[in-house]
Amino acid sequence: MYNLCGTMIDNAEVFLPSLLLSTPFSILLILYCFGVFLSNRKYSNWPIYKSILCIVGCFIAIVSVSKPLTELSHYNFTFHMLIHLLLGMLAPLLIALSTPMTLLFRVLHVHQSRKLTRVLRTMPFQLIVHPIITTLLNIGGLWILYMTKLFEWMHSNPFIYIAIHFHVFLAGYVFVVSIIYVEPVFHRYSFIFRTSIFIVALAAHGILTKIIYSKPPIGVPLYEAERGAQLMYYGGDFIEAILIVILFAQWYKACRPKQSESLMTGE
Repeated sequence: MYNLCGTMIDNAEVFLPSLLLSTPFSILLILYCFGVFLSNRKYSNWPIYKSILCIVGCFIAIVSVSKPLTELSHYNFTFHMLIHLLLGMLAPLLIALSTPMTLLFRVLHVHQSRKLTRVLRTMPFQLIVHPIITTLLNIGGLWILYMTKLFEWMHSNPFIYIAIHFHVFLAGYVFVVSIIYVEPVFHRYSFIFRTSIFIVALAAHGILTKIIYSKPPIGVPLYEAERGAQLMYYGGDFIEAILIVILFAQWYKACRPKQSESLMTGE
C-alpha cells in the first residue's frame, strides 16, 4: 500500500512508531497513578479531577498514535490532522491541567525537590518555557512541517515520523504551561505579555490552516486538504477557546483582590 506521498509502507513501519510513541504515555499514566497513591498516603487526597484529566489526556494521546489511526493518517490527510489536534493540542492541555510536576514535587523528599528546583531554574529550562520560544517550537514547527518537504520525509521515514510526533506533543505541552501557569514557574511573565504572544500564535495557526486549505502539502489531494484544514481550524478554535477561558479566569482572579480593596477604601 502507498501513503500520501506515494511511498509504499508495510505493517512494520506503522506498528513500530505506534509502539514507541504510545509507550511514554503508558509509563506516564502508571507513574502518575503511583504518585497519587504516595501523595494520598503523605498528605490530603490529591484532587480527583486532576487524576481524571491525566487519565483522559494519556488515553487520548495513546489512541492518537495507535496503529489504526496511525495507519489511516498515512493515506488520509483528515486523519493526519485529527492526530495533530489530539496529540498536539488536546492531550497536552489535559495533561498540563493535571499538574504532573506539582504532583512530582509533592511526593519527592525535600532535598530531592531542591535539586529538581535548581535544575528547573537553569537558563535552558527557563528558555524552554518562555512564551516566545514555546510559540516558535509549537506553531513555528507546524509551519516548517507543512510548508517544506518535511511532511513528505515524515511519511517515508519512520524515525522522522516518531521524532515529529514527539515534538508535536512536547511543543504543545510547553506552550500550554507557558501561557497558563498551572505548574511551578520560576519566572512569571505578565498577563498582557502572555496574552499578546497567544494572540500572535492564534493568528499564525489560523493563517497556516488557510494556506493548507488552498495549497495542500505534497501528495495531499485538494479535497482532503480542505477537510483537514477545516478540522484544524475549527477543532483548534475549540481547544484554543478553552485556553482563553482559563487564561482570562486566572487574570480576573489575580486582579479581583485589588479591585475589592479599592472599593473598600473608596479609591
